[in-house]
Amino acid sequence: MSDGEDLVSRARSIFARLRDDERPEAPPTNGTGTPEIEPTPATEDEVAPAALPAEPVPVPPPPEAPVVEPPLPEQLVEDAEEIQAELADVRPAAAAEEQAPLPSRPLPRVIAVANQKGGVGKTTTAVNLGAALAELGYRVLVVDLDPQGNASTGLGVNPRNVDVSIYDVLMNNTPVEDAIEPTAVRNLFVVPATIDLAGAEIELVPAFSRELKLRRALDEATGDFDFTLIDCPPSLGLLTVNGLAAAGEVLVPIQCEYYALEGLGQLLKNVSLVQTNLNPRLELSAIVLTMYDARTRLAEQVAKEVRDHFGTTVCRSIVPRTVRLSEAPSFGQPVIVFDSSSRGALAYRELAKEVSGGTPQRTG
Repeated sequence: MSDGEDLVSRARSIFARLRDDERPEAPPTNGTGTPEIEPTPATEDEVAPAALPAEPVPVPPPPEAPVVEPPLPEQLVEDAEEIQAELADVRPAAAAEEQAPLPSRPLPRVIAVANQKGGVGKTTTAVNLGAALAELGYRVLVVDLDPQGNASTGLGVNPRNVDVSIYDVLMNNTPVEDAIEPTAVRNLFVVPATIDLAGAEIELVPAFSRELKLRRALDEATGDFDFTLIDCPPSLGLLTVNGLAAAGEVLVPIQCEYYALEGLGQLLKNVSLVQTNLNPRLELSAIVLTMYDARTRLAEQVAKEVRDHFGTTVCRSIVPRTVRLSEAPSFGQPVIVFDSSSRGALAYRELAKEVSGGTPQRTG
């Protein structure tokens, strides 16, 4: 055999072995000619479902029948009737009286704005309430009985340029008409005070009928005015007693804080003493809540306590704490002139309507 034939035979034998390796091996038979199938081991995932009990398939609940509500207007009417019926059973009669406005009183009226506690808004109330009453068409006279003279400057009157003041009326028997000064607000007038009034407390001590000096002076002039507001000093001295003896009513501003409540009891005792000994017609006509800050819980508590104790005497109108009320005196103007749309101006306008009670202006 030549070398070429030897190479060919060797190549054929190699290809034959390669074909035998690629051909699949016949499966063994079980003697019947049927190939014997070797069992395949089951995996863990396939065994687990067979070992565990079959879980029941959840059946969705049947859909609920829609609830048919009555028409909205009828439902609202029924609710409103139920609420009104409940309120009619539990609402006390006093609650309805608390919302009643202050009764109207005959003119002229003389009102003392008093509270021996300082910084509660006496002067602010006297000035702005007077201006709001004048805006309603009433003729108003503000008597500045405080030696500090803040009501005078708040109405644009410079005490240094005043020739006749309330001091001259009390101590020198000067007619009050000579001390009346006009203001920038129509129908609003003021009897100014100067620093001389600070000595009147001592000078009045030996004077005859010292507690009635102001009443006698105002009796000659109050007939020309619908409202006379007396701005009393923050004390319980002779000047305040003169103011209470000359007035027919007392209006008490109360700051919505604890200290303002402390002095109220002593003021009411003094009012009672003046009623008994000097002025039987004097009465506590109104309490005004001032410097109210709705952001504090204390203000709400003070307002509630005052209303619970004094009832309808407390005015419904509340004066808020605002910057405009503090800025207005520096310009010598009431707040209704300085900023007529501010919250303070609106509050004093409402207070003026409440205090006046809608009493018609006098004619002639």
